Amino acid sequence: MTDLAERVKGRVQVTTDALRTYVNVIEDAFGSEVDYAQLHKVYRSPLENETRYSPAKCIGCVTKDVTGTPDPKHISTSFVERQNWTVRTTMRRYTRLSNGFSRKLENHAAATALNYFAYNFIKIHRTLRVSPAMAAGVTDRLWSVEDLVTLWEAYEQRRVERAA
Repeated sequence: MTDLAERVKGRVQVTTDALRTYVNVIEDAFGSEVDYAQLHKVYRSPLENETRYSPAKCIGCVTKDVTGTPDPKHISTSFVERQNWTVRTTMRRYTRLSNGFSRKLENHAAATALNYFAYNFIKIHRTLRVSPAMAAGVTDRLWSVEDLVTLWEAYEQRRVERAA
């Protein structure tokens, strides 16, 4: 959260689930310069015939303003839940009960970085009609896999030069 707080400019709105730990983490990172709300989802008890991996049925939500004045229209965890779903479906390393795990943290970090780069710079998103990086004004063009390889080779070359 501290890393996020250092990267964003201005006041932001943050929504988390109702895990109590988040209250201190958000306060430590942002201080009072944040509009922070919690969204607590209420689930029904599992039915007798539901299996261990069946998702629980959400029967309601309760919101709670924690700091500042969060806009009720934007109190949502849907965006991050969609992001987590996308990560799990595009990278087997994040899928529960799979054999796609990384044995080395360095390989895991590299695969994650490659996936996020491709998602944000190479892939055109249907709803945006451009890549997310283009929509955010980070770049003015659609990148290619060749651009990514060139970028990666330059990074590796700088690493070798620094080590020498």
